Amino acid sequence: MSGFVEKPVPVQVPGLIHLHTGKVRDLYRNEEGELVMVASDRTSAFDWVLPTDIPDKGRILTQLSLWWFDRLADIVPNHVISTEVPAGAPADWAGRTLVCRNLEMLPVECVARGYLTGSGLEEYQQFRTVCGIALPEGLVDGSELPAAIFTPALKAEVGEHDENVPYEEVARRVGAEAATQLRQTTLAVYSRARDIARDRGIILADTKFEFGTLPAAPGEQPQLVIGDEVLTPDSSRFWPADEWEPGRAQRSFDKQFIRDWLSSPASGWDRRSEEPPPALPAEIVELSREKYVEAYERLTGQNWS
Repeated sequence: MSGFVEKPVPVQVPGLIHLHTGKVRDLYRNEEGELVMVASDRTSAFDWVLPTDIPDKGRILTQLSLWWFDRLADIVPNHVISTEVPAGAPADWAGRTLVCRNLEMLPVECVARGYLTGSGLEEYQQFRTVCGIALPEGLVDGSELPAAIFTPALKAEVGEHDENVPYEEVARRVGAEAATQLRQTTLAVYSRARDIARDRGIILADTKFEFGTLPAAPGEQPQLVIGDEVLTPDSSRFWPADEWEPGRAQRSFDKQFIRDWLSSPASGWDRRSEEPPPALPAEIVELSREKYVEAYERLTGQNWS
């Protein structure tokens, strides 16, 4: 059992229809049929949405995604129409709201890995593969791969694990041509982002993207568009390059502090039980916020205020 410790009540805004409450984002539709995405300060770990918010997190995710969208636009278009806050919305929506094109989302989490860790490491240790892709012997936690690989997953409902699948399963679900385009675009975006991050002293170990399509004219192929968030600490593993050392867990700019605390005796929580996780202590909240801010500042070169 997992999911929300306490599912939030969506904000009601005149002219907006609430569609969905996700782990982090609330999704609405406006009167023009456009989507309005609002990034909250919610955080999740071990498939639970926790009862404690991380201040500024939603704004950081939104502003960092916008920064990346600008730097990827020549590779793939994105779904953003504007950042204008709808009339009548709470003042707190400023900086965390995106008005977006309504895409036909593809049912695949498009994951690119340049380094071995996480679920990829677990599979490699058993089979010397990741999503069925054979890898050389001798790799350890944090090893750089010979080349970046596309390791897709099927998106799960809130509280469930995404399921890693082989490329052939993606082709079966979306068609061979669309699967090829997803793989090529995912690896092209990863390559661009990896180089940008490296110039700023950060290793982009892996990341995931979501893509959708826009309606096409008869006889034309639907246009692939990147949606949701992109290259944030929630969707990516960022490691400080000057501390990278294969063979151990790497320090990362994400919510690892939260996972570590929840796994420690200090939390008093057993993740194997059906009990929801406890509230986070103030020091863990502050450490987590600092990591999100540090990632934003190091990548963009801008001060967070």
